[in-house]
Amino acid sequence: MDPQAVLAAYDEQVRRGTVEDGWRGVTWSDLSADTADAAIAEQVRRFAGTGSWEWKHYSHDEPADLPDRLVAAGFRPEPAETLLVAEIADLALDVPPPAGVDLVEVVDARGAAALVSVHDAVFGGDHSVVGRSVLARRSTVAAVVAVAGDRAVSAGRVEFCAGTDFAGLWGGGTLPEWRGRGLFRALVAGATRSTARRTAAGSGPEGCTVSVSACSHTPATVPSTTSTGCAAGAVRLPIRPSARRTSRPAGRG
Repeated sequence: MDPQAVLAAYDEQVRRGTVEDGWRGVTWSDLSADTADAAIAEQVRRFAGTGSWEWKHYSHDEPADLPDRLVAAGFRPEPAETLLVAEIADLALDVPPPAGVDLVEVVDARGAAALVSVHDAVFGGDHSVVGRSVLARRSTVAAVVAVAGDRAVSAGRVEFCAGTDFAGLWGGGTLPEWRGRGLFRALVAGATRSTARRTAAGSGPEGCTVSVSACSHTPATVPSTTSTGCAAGAVRLPIRPSARRTSRPAGRG
């Protein structure tokens, strides 16, 4: 795999071409030291009064001091993530879960409720919107729950970026008492197997992405949001306007 070629494809296909439902912000930019400050100010004006939003910056974005410029404009950074891409054909997917645990694909309201229960316990807050989204988007999302007895102990999902070579692993989490047993590795393998099946059937991507650890910049005047993203061997912060195409909002609803 050529990391630079993968990054270029990811930038063009995903960062400039797709957006998460219900998310607002800047996902891609092509700026210089001469244009960055004006572009940042324009986005701050553009999103003023719209609620929570963020600017996703990746380590290969220009100019190099863009994170400092964002902070100076009133943004605050979130923890950095390492963003990875792998070719599905190269992955070892025969990873069984621990004894006594079954991997169950989410296909109905009961499965969605189990997924939501794990997300609520691991990440805090109310993730019922994720459960509804999984059921409403069965053609573009494959969610998997790990169940021990009658209890959901881990959950995650794959989202397929339509018209691109990429799918993303999202929302993976395991209850604290079940960590350290290889459960999450098995869950990721199970979710990726769903991607591989769709790829073999001609309806899935060739690559799978995951955020291991991006840094979001969120205006200090609004609640912080959590970002998740993917890109080959990059560290992500967040960003988006362009010197050539001033800016296009990446948000819906």
